[in-house]
Amino acid sequence: MTMVKADIGLNSWFSRRVMQTPDRPALSFEGATRSYRAMGDAINRLAAALKAGGVCRGDRVGYLGLNNPLYFDLLFAAARLGAIFVPLNFRLTGPELDYIINDAGVHTLVVDGPHRPVIDGVRLSLCCRRYLSADGPADGWQPIAEFVGDAAPLADGVATADDDVAVIMYTSGTTGRPKGAMLTHGNFWWANINGAMGADVSEKDISLVMAPLFHIGGLNVTPLSCWQKGGHVILHKGFDPVRFLADVAAHRVTTTFAVPAMLLFIAQQPDFATADLSSIRVIMCGGAPVPEPLLRLYGARGIPLNQGYGLTETAPSGTYLGPDFALAKLGSAGKPMFFVDLRVVGEDGRTPLGPHERGEVIMRGPNIMRGYWNKPEATAAAIDAEGWFHSGDIGYLDDDGFLYICDRLKDMIISGGENIYPAEVEAVLYAHEAIAEVAIFGEPDEKWGESVTAVAALKPGAALDIEILRAWATERLARYKLPTRLEIVTVLPRNPAGKVLKFELRDRFRR
Repeated sequence: MTMVKADIGLNSWFSRRVMQTPDRPALSFEGATRSYRAMGDAINRLAAALKAGGVCRGDRVGYLGLNNPLYFDLLFAAARLGAIFVPLNFRLTGPELDYIINDAGVHTLVVDGPHRPVIDGVRLSLCCRRYLSADGPADGWQPIAEFVGDAAPLADGVATADDDVAVIMYTSGTTGRPKGAMLTHGNFWWANINGAMGADVSEKDISLVMAPLFHIGGLNVTPLSCWQKGGHVILHKGFDPVRFLADVAAHRVTTTFAVPAMLLFIAQQPDFATADLSSIRVIMCGGAPVPEPLLRLYGARGIPLNQGYGLTETAPSGTYLGPDFALAKLGSAGKPMFFVDLRVVGEDGRTPLGPHERGEVIMRGPNIMRGYWNKPEATAAAIDAEGWFHSGDIGYLDDDGFLYICDRLKDMIISGGENIYPAEVEAVLYAHEAIAEVAIFGEPDEKWGESVTAVAALKPGAALDIEILRAWATERLARYKLPTRLEIVTVLPRNPAGKVLKFELRDRFRR
């Protein structure tokens, strides 16, 4: 007997969910709620319009804007066609988006009102064949409602293989250029299986999504698994701690995803102590370790926090730390998720190290990305011949097998849940007329987790302060990447090979 393999693609499982529970509420946004049937119809009509507009299998469809139901409609509509969805970070500048959109070769680009001006500023250099307005008419932009019009729902979707690319999600690059992580349909499926094995997902779940959907944490920690089970997603346009507290009570929210900075802002609200949060079953938290005071503060409200470690490249399955171990293993990222193999290896990149020995964290599993778009060399450097993904993070395992992340090979800075790579910021700051050389590193920050510090050696006779530097860089870098501190030195310390000794800078300028 020949075994038939199930289609676990985004298109397939969502269509099956629509058939199973058509009348259940699927998505609520700004006072409007759509059933699974209505959401499925919107997706199918959008897919038909995209197909008529020339989008074919493998083509890329991009979205730039704040959280909106259209985000998910485009994700699933693209999957219906075997196309690839490209979510874009709305915090980036025009030149940064110019590179990403052209690197991905975006065929159809959908942009909301607040972000159309930044695209208009670089539009002449973009490769897109079609520009759609997400929310109404604008010069040179066709409203997406007009584009879809009275299109009949697409009857049949394209079958997808597990390793077909579903989403290209860009991460900041250590060489100054972002890299597009190719996440497959199988990656999304298995990442959600991993999540469900760590924290049960119920058909009765009501999940509030407030993190930006261009992040893997916002897109694939709670909403997709909630829909797989037939639950209800409450979508916020952006993070608003006041509205979070109100909507948890109003909708009886059971799950959500947040980074520690978001939890801090929520806890700082005057009515946090009295707000009705009794419906929350669990908060998924990632992006950085949760400080002990914050763990205790939420624990006192009876709210468990599930922590974890993962990356865009792992979709983002990696490790899981349940609330039972949050204080006993304070600072730990937890144990590997159910279908993730994890090792800490030595300098050869292969030899597993013993407990408390520090080395690079590597992972393997069906959630690991297919590779980096258009970058075979970067792919080969990140994923070895045996399928191990090399994270670039330094960590160790304790005697009980719990992972602790203690440093970064790539010197990545995490500020407010955003990944910042020094090489990218340095490449921009080097262009300032006063700067001869510059180095970037992160410092602890009570509010954001980490902040960006720049240490610069100036050209002869030049002067520079942090306000001038930030004003200059604002047009070139997203605000979260801007330095908040500037130190001036005569020369940067380097080793004999010419590499900047950032540990010396950290020691010298530590506050």
